[in-house]
Amino acid sequence: MQPDDDTLTALIEAHAKALRLTIEPEWMASVKAHLAVSYRLAGIVEEVELPDESEPAPVYEA
Repeated sequence: MQPDDDTLTALIEAHAKALRLTIEPEWMASVKAHLAVSYRLAGIVEEVELPDESEPAPVYEA
């Protein structure tokens, strides 16, 4: 699901209020853009089908 502009704004404002953060108006567009990218990437990850026996890796190495 890719939320629309109004939904992103509402999410940011609600989370900022809950966390007692102040987001300056000039930063709102950047925060919104980053949140939109996060939703888009989450959608890609969500599309990957894993078998039921999949387990997370205990150690991640580069």
